[in-house]
Amino acid sequence: MELSTFTGTAAGTLLDIRNISAFRGTTKVFDAFSLQIDEGCSTAILGPNGAGKSSLMKLISGHLHPCFSPESALRIFGRERWNVWELRSRLGIVSYDLQHEYLASAAGLNVVLSGFYSSIDTWRNQVFSDREYRKAEEVMETLGIGTLRNRPFGSLSTGEQRRFLLARALVNDPGTLLFDEPTSGLDIKSSFLYLELLRKLMRNGKTVLLVTHHVHEIPPEIRRIVMLREGRVMAEGSREEMLSSAMLSALFDYPLQAVSRNGSCQVFPAFQDAPDVNR
Repeated sequence: MELSTFTGTAAGTLLDIRNISAFRGTTKVFDAFSLQIDEGCSTAILGPNGAGKSSLMKLISGHLHPCFSPESALRIFGRERWNVWELRSRLGIVSYDLQHEYLASAAGLNVVLSGFYSSIDTWRNQVFSDREYRKAEEVMETLGIGTLRNRPFGSLSTGEQRRFLLARALVNDPGTLLFDEPTSGLDIKSSFLYLELLRKLMRNGKTVLLVTHHVHEIPPEIRRIVMLREGRVMAEGSREEMLSSAMLSALFDYPLQAVSRNGSCQVFPAFQDAPDVNR
């Protein structure tokens, strides 16, 4: 199977958050927070550490619950309530936190199969059909990790682990994929290879919601940028509007120069007397 055989879903509203307030412990991370993202519109949520990106991920995945208010709403694909078994076929999540939840002894194949139950590893009471086994094998082969199916998760490289988590999400053939800091912990080669996988998925119909504080992680196929700062949407717009020197400097509160090359963006210190780290 090739990545081109993965199918997308009909256009609609992916995420509709209106006037949400939420706490993590005693800290109020969102106060009257609103954000709308259309399905089919691959989007990057960009912001510095502490902007609320991780809290937003937990809000979408159901690990963070908003305070009740008749004026607030949290809708995913147009609905406020979901059966997790149904939602997983439309939204696949790949996160850095998820990578650390798996036991080192978990076999690679079991990591992928666990996607059918949205569980961490597989359990004795879980039953998998021949079709599900075939699907897991198919996706692993597509992502180039088929030969690692029996390897313990803890013995794999960070890049290999990340591919198994992507396979875990793809077994349900979701139309939308949510990535949190996709290249965190990866070396240069692994980062580019993983980002190329994301680009292929988007070119073949997948919608990607990417949460990051690294500008270089945003592939050219992502055309919309939402800038998040201190739990609020600071700005949102097209890639060309948002990934400018002025906007990025304001977002990160530091003078930056944005440079685009081959469809990707990178940033450098804007002041001329910046120290040369290569000296």
